[in-house]
Amino acid sequence: MLKQFNIWYVLSLLISIIVIIPILTVFSSFFENTSNYFDVLKNTFLFEYTLNSFILLTSVLTLTFIIGTGTAYLVSFYEFPYSNFFKWGLILSFAVPPYIYAYSLTAFFENYGTAFTILKNLFGEANYNKHIPKFDGMFGSILSISFSLFGYVYILARASFLYQSQNLIDLGKNLGFSNFRCFYSIILPAARPAIVAGLSLVAMETLAEFGAVDFFSINTLTTGIYNSWIAFDDLAFANQLSFFLLMFIFALFILENLSRKRAKYHFNSRGGFKQKKKLKLTKSKALLAFMFCFFIFFVSFLFPLIQMLYWTLKFPENLFDLNILDLSLNTLYLVVLSSLVLIIFSLVSNYGNRVSKNKLLNLMSTLSISGYAIPGVILAIAFITFIAWIDDSMIKNLGFLSIKKMFIGSIFGLVIVYFVRFYSIAFNGIKSGYEKINIHVDESAYLLGYSKRKTFVNIHVPFLRNSLLFVGILISLEIIRELPITLILRPFNFETFATTAYISASEDLLEAAAVPSLFLILIASLFIIVSSKYILRENNG
Repeated sequence: MLKQFNIWYVLSLLISIIVIIPILTVFSSFFENTSNYFDVLKNTFLFEYTLNSFILLTSVLTLTFIIGTGTAYLVSFYEFPYSNFFKWGLILSFAVPPYIYAYSLTAFFENYGTAFTILKNLFGEANYNKHIPKFDGMFGSILSISFSLFGYVYILARASFLYQSQNLIDLGKNLGFSNFRCFYSIILPAARPAIVAGLSLVAMETLAEFGAVDFFSINTLTTGIYNSWIAFDDLAFANQLSFFLLMFIFALFILENLSRKRAKYHFNSRGGFKQKKKLKLTKSKALLAFMFCFFIFFVSFLFPLIQMLYWTLKFPENLFDLNILDLSLNTLYLVVLSSLVLIIFSLVSNYGNRVSKNKLLNLMSTLSISGYAIPGVILAIAFITFIAWIDDSMIKNLGFLSIKKMFIGSIFGLVIVYFVRFYSIAFNGIKSGYEKINIHVDESAYLLGYSKRKTFVNIHVPFLRNSLLFVGILISLEIIRELPITLILRPFNFETFATTAYISASEDLLEAAAVPSLFLILIASLFIIVSSKYILRENNG
């Protein structure tokens, strides 16, 4: 028994160490010498990078709060036309990454773009460009990121609203509160922890965003990191910028945890919990609720989908010029391989934590799940830095062949960084399933003569099958959308839908970017629809 215990403990500890290494690499690289690019940037663009990141972050947080909380409130508390459809339809915004939304926004509103074509067909020849608004630069980045990420706030706010007791709402009504005052004074404060959690995810994704801000030529800390490495070949300074951005993200992470230290996501069901009933809206109020939800659904999902479909049909040669089969197989290959690795290692790590109950292991596991808070650009560069250090300091000195080709520009290295980036999704998803397995089940299995391995394989894995399926879907969705990691670490001539769309758009070939973007949206939508029954479930089971 002791031997088996040690095996699970050691395996879990090793997994946590592997995930933590890129974080330690960023910290250790902070004190390395940099090129003259640091002095140039410090005196020119560093303030601009920081200011733009701050403006982008605060604007996106404000907009996602309004959109996510507003739509969640409407579908949770009221019945109106198609409210059941909007309940799951609004999460389809996750299928459109910010960089693809940016392509759609530009394609529609640019000079002689789709909006110009529509006006020309309706009203004849005229100079419509001066009347068409331009959504580019900072404003375009804010809109692209906000309409792609508000779903985080929507899902968590809706989950909190769902389990709020009717008793407090009735109390507010008895005190003469209007619906708006009930929302502002009772419902919103009770949902604060969930909303803050959603906003913290939005903040991390916003600071990590590369594709949209790069497309709109907005200089942020993330683009500065990428340019330091690609354009100026200064890996040390890229890591130093990563350090500053990582500190900013960790500060947000700590503030978010402190803000909900004593708060709950919903009220305890004991002691008079009263299930609320949705109010049925009629006439103008029903119309307004429908119009608001439809506007968000249209702008966040239908608009980019229709734009990409329009250009695909208008320029069919781009469809035939693209090898859809190869892109599909490449994407599927990464999804299947990475999902299997993440699920298997996360299962082992969770079980190791369960059977060992070791404080050091719990601490290491807590640190390891912070990888999701680190931008993909930082993880990719930290991984390259670590492999280069191993290769230069140890491998070559011992007379072995270089290992760079094995890890950098290979599927193997790509899967490792995916593993670090999305480990928290797999670990937390499986952990939530494990929390439903009473520890007495394990004890009963041991009394019947089951070993820890047999208990794990024959009891835990079958019980966790729904959690494993859900985790697999979430990981697949993230990998399909992931851009900077794939862009930096992919093998030569190995493209996915995301990288193909980015390369075409970066060469100002938005029409060519439409086809891979359309396929990415459709595949991601399929995964979201399949997972919606887990995301939107209305019970605790």
